[in-house]
Amino acid sequence: MFGPVRGPWAPDPKTGELWKGWWGPSPPYHTPVFVLTHHARPPLQVEGGTAFYFVTAGIESALQKAMNAANGKDVRIGGGVATIRQFLEAGHIDEMHLAISPVLLGEGEHLFHGINLHQLGFKPVRVVQGENATHYILAKK
Repeated sequence: MFGPVRGPWAPDPKTGELWKGWWGPSPPYHTPVFVLTHHARPPLQVEGGTAFYFVTAGIESALQKAMNAANGKDVRIGGGVATIRQFLEAGHIDEMHLAISPVLLGEGEHLFHGINLHQLGFKPVRVVQGENATHYILAKK
């Protein structure tokens, strides 16, 4: 979710700078963000209180860093299917907000393939139908 980069972080040929994310100078997070990556890079401080930290040691390390930064507050996990599946399979997610929209995207990774949410203890706690999506809140009970 941080960027389109696959492989080492290379400087932009025009500016000489590393990728700074999709959101321009002021991302919507306003909090520390821990980005899973296979390629180390220095932290990136941007406007609005957002700081990106790049974690190469895996989900356990990223989660511990996020929990330390949250200082007792909730930690949110965002990312692609592979990232969410890793956190689910490790038992680190206790509530999920799924927004389902009828958009045909073609093929891709299956979020819950081989994962039994019921066996993991998840139950639907809220469903909200909107104009463009249906929102499901699932939580461990």
